[in-house]
Amino acid sequence: MRRFYIVCMLITICIGIAGCNRKENEAISLDTLEVQEDGEGLQDDGKDICVYVCGAVEQEGVYSLPAGSRIYEAIEMAGGFREDAATAEVNQAEVLQDEARVYVPTFAEVLSDEGETDGKVNLNKATKEELMTLPGVGASRAESIIQYRNENGGFKTIEDIMLISGIKEGLFEKIKDLIKI
Repeated sequence: MRRFYIVCMLITICIGIAGCNRKENEAISLDTLEVQEDGEGLQDDGKDICVYVCGAVEQEGVYSLPAGSRIYEAIEMAGGFREDAATAEVNQAEVLQDEARVYVPTFAEVLSDEGETDGKVNLNKATKEELMTLPGVGASRAESIIQYRNENGGFKTIEDIMLISGIKEGLFEKIKDLIKI
């Protein structure tokens, strides 16, 4: 579990330091997706999703996959891992969502950043993607969290997250050890 949070922080650090640059000549396929949510999660409506795959993969780019696809499938479309990819840091079984960003760190990144982070998601600084790594936080809740902090000058305590619609005590108990301000 700790490694998962380290990977999330690595992604954040890499975005800030180097970023992922898309190559000028790559083919990009963009389709729309209507995702329906219910109490049990995402529904596969037969449409494609688009995800951005970058980092230690052979061919960075935006790829179109069927809804319900997993990270390993997106990595395969990107030509697979490079030799220096820290493959164990990526949950390849995770189901992808439309507009997701899949970042594969290198061994060097993992080794240099280990110990520099507490693995917690900062509610006042996290990106939408980082917030979505929290259990029970999907795209709409992540957007609500960002909107709240922008409108209210940020969170003062981690308990303030319960001011977000749909985040009650039960969900807070699941994520309280994973978040900080």
